[in-house]
Amino acid sequence: MLSPSTTHLVLIPSYNTGPKLFETVRAARRHWTPVWVVIDGSTDGTGEELARLAERDPGLRVLTLPVNSGKGAAVLHGLKEAERHGFTHALTMDSDGQHPADMIARFQAISEANPDALILGTPVFDAEAPRLRVGGRKISNWWANLETLWTGIGDSLFGFRVYPIAHLRAVMEGNRWMRRFDFDPEAAVRLCWRGLRPINVPAPVRYFRPEEGGVSHFNYYRDNALLTWMHTRLMLGFVVRLPMLAWRRATSDHRAVDRDHLA
Repeated sequence: MLSPSTTHLVLIPSYNTGPKLFETVRAARRHWTPVWVVIDGSTDGTGEELARLAERDPGLRVLTLPVNSGKGAAVLHGLKEAERHGFTHALTMDSDGQHPADMIARFQAISEANPDALILGTPVFDAEAPRLRVGGRKISNWWANLETLWTGIGDSLFGFRVYPIAHLRAVMEGNRWMRRFDFDPEAAVRLCWRGLRPINVPAPVRYFRPEEGGVSHFNYYRDNALLTWMHTRLMLGFVVRLPMLAWRRATSDHRAVDRDHLA
């Protein structure tokens, strides 16, 4: 039986994911406790059914938003409640079964050893991954690294990652964005701007076909337009922060040289 963590939890936002949600939650619970799910205005009955399961599982908690507000909004809701209960870090994962639950403990352990770092999953794709999605994310990754002066964001879109809660909550409450599909890349960029060091950890990702129960709410035109607007905003912010980022990079490089000399 897993011992419950008092600092690190798993946070799963969900919107109309169907049966995949229950598979995801069961897998997450096998590897970690506690697991919290934020039902983001789902209308498919999954919230009610999951709440009944939580009544018999003290390691599972279900939070519910009355209307669909977006992934980022659901995560922020969970973060505020988690921080109120004394948690310091949250591992986020999607509810559609794409993320590797068997790597939860490893990611959390890396975070526990590096509490001020941002633990980013870098996806290892299988043969079923849509080529358009795999190729398109390279563009967002390039922009995210430019906007952080090549700090080292391995993948800006992969949502399997561990956040220091206080830093992420402060970033999200400081602007009106990051509430929908723009959440993952903007969170990575803005947390790097705050000085958090990204640690990239490879993790397999699986895309399910509709006949396998796969669910995707990604809209190619709407969400790519959202990402374009997001990177436009971030580039403006990058220009303003460029002197600070350059100074931080130079300071980091000097420290690395000093460590090499001491070694």
